[in-house]
Amino acid sequence: MSSEHILEANAHTLEATELSLAYGERTVIEGLHLSVAAGKITAIVGANACGKSTLLRSMSRLLAPRTGQVLLDGRQVHKMPAKELARTLGLLPQSPIAPEGITVSDLVGRGRNPHQGVFSRWNAQDDEAVANALEVTRTIELADRPVDELSGGQRQRVWIAMALAQDTDLLLLDEPTTFLDVSHQVEVLDLLTDLNETRGTTIVMVLHDLNLAARYADCLVAMAGSNVYCAGDPNEVFTEAMVREVFGMESRIIEDPISGRPLMLPLGRHHVGERQPLVP
Repeated sequence: MSSEHILEANAHTLEATELSLAYGERTVIEGLHLSVAAGKITAIVGANACGKSTLLRSMSRLLAPRTGQVLLDGRQVHKMPAKELARTLGLLPQSPIAPEGITVSDLVGRGRNPHQGVFSRWNAQDDEAVANALEVTRTIELADRPVDELSGGQRQRVWIAMALAQDTDLLLLDEPTTFLDVSHQVEVLDLLTDLNETRGTTIVMVLHDLNLAARYADCLVAMAGSNVYCAGDPNEVFTEAMVREVFGMESRIIEDPISGRPLMLPLGRHHVGERQPLVP
């Protein structure tokens, strides 16, 4: 099947309209509009506590909006049956918790739960999905080990394997490179790119590393002030002005010699111009 036909088969619309989110009396997001590009990789960036993770939680039905709505193919996700939604949209949260003593293979196998009906049994398709997820995340050698005995980086790859085993057309990942060294960060992002290119999976991920976000994303969403500051092609929206307004930091943007995408060089006061004394 051609990449165009794959995209057409897996294309789903996901959008937030007039979305306001809060924890108790504290408003985190207000009046947000965002349309996710179908069949593309979208990276969400922003300063700490700007609402990135909160937005993903609402898009996956874990947090009900105060006002507005999240629509999947025109339907409100918060009114969809949980299993039906989970067959189309998967979420890897920021700090997932595994049941005590569960093995890697059992945890990854839980990604198949949305595909199990009341009377259906585990089948060869489930086995294949779990095996593929373990293989592509290079965790197959960990299959029989308890998750709580793994390193942080190993655990993160196992959680990604569970999300892949869920086999959804839409995948939301909150900081999927957390706990990973730089080589494994690139490996995971390459894996997600492969998934997008070969299966047309729409991927939305929160990333802290701006340069990796610019390199891997088709669409970059920068959040600030409880809303979207800008969104679009990284070559157009990843500017010195954006870094200044969103992160409060001066920088220089040059062309990445590897990808041709924008590359941000932060300017600290010890590395440009006259050094200023520390403020007591």
